Amino acid sequence: MPKVLELVQPTLEAAAVRGIFALPRSVRRLIAGAPIRLDGQELALDAQLLLKLQQLRGQDGLAAATPELARAGMRQATHLTSGDPVRGVVVADRQVPTAHGELAARLYRPRELTGSSPLLVYYHGGGWVIGDLDTHDDLCRFLAKHAGVRVLSVDYRLAPEHPFPAAFDDSLDAYRWAVDNADELGTSRDAVAVGGDSAGGNLAASVAIAATRSDDLTAPVFQLLVYPAVDATTRRRSRELFGNGFLLTDQDMTWFMDHYQPDESLRSDPRLSVLLTEDLSGLPAACVVTAGFDPLRDEGEAYAARLAEAGVSVVSRRFSDLIHGFANMRSVGDRFEEALFEIVGALRAGLSLQKV
Repeated sequence: MPKVLELVQPTLEAAAVRGIFALPRSVRRLIAGAPIRLDGQELALDAQLLLKLQQLRGQDGLAAATPELARAGMRQATHLTSGDPVRGVVVADRQVPTAHGELAARLYRPRELTGSSPLLVYYHGGGWVIGDLDTHDDLCRFLAKHAGVRVLSVDYRLAPEHPFPAAFDDSLDAYRWAVDNADELGTSRDAVAVGGDSAGGNLAASVAIAATRSDDLTAPVFQLLVYPAVDATTRRRSRELFGNGFLLTDQDMTWFMDHYQPDESLRSDPRLSVLLTEDLSGLPAACVVTAGFDPLRDEGEAYAARLAEAGVSVVSRRFSDLIHGFANMRSVGDRFEEALFEIVGALRAGLSLQKV
């Protein structure tokens, strides 16, 4: 019987979460508490309610005693916030050969898309320590379906088993493989974009730079950077303001970086701290998304500003009422899905403009 309860409990908890979010707004406000206002912003009710439920479950961040426990925690959180799969998406597993062995990958295609299309090579978030193909399955399905593109999600090696620059090396190798196998993937060499969230946004940005500067590699046509981590050397104001109580904590950020690049003297490497890259000119057009209540907010916006200063076409969009990780919360709150639809619109527009 205990084993049965262990299997049933996650499903019951997920149903309870969806039930709470389906309550009338007045009841949800009562559960969430008084509106939270900080730095001239008001936190969305959906985000505040999710944080309240997290608090009631005794969770205050993403880190844990061990990487294995943190990974299990993210998988459980994904289950709690998951809903019905996005319909009309064909999914196929792939294996990506690299210099360090094969990487698991997953190719997503809208069912109605039968001809060639742009391909978004996507790197999941999770501080380079947690996260996998499954934790970002819903997001990749959503991007493929509503942007009308193929998406290749890459399961790069994680720290601390594989510290920096392993994740970067894998990400660049996966991008190279996607370009070299463009026809088989249903795209063309000059229609491959990169994207990612959080640590994945860091990897997408660093791949875009490396590929653009490479003599033997086609540069991406677009980069979608969702609340990216871009500077491991500086504490900015948003980390002080939002480093506690908004999902991603100050302690989490330290824990992730200590696992990924434990040597502080090497954290200025531009493959990690892409904001410190001297020359950003000539990079592909970018959409940089930030969340108002996110410790990473200010560094992401600083990177967008530097791209613009370098003459790169960039859209910088802050969702001032949301928190880090909102792209993975679509199924529970309307506000999260609204934001994702806007991001999809920017991706569609950015890829369309490259065809002109």
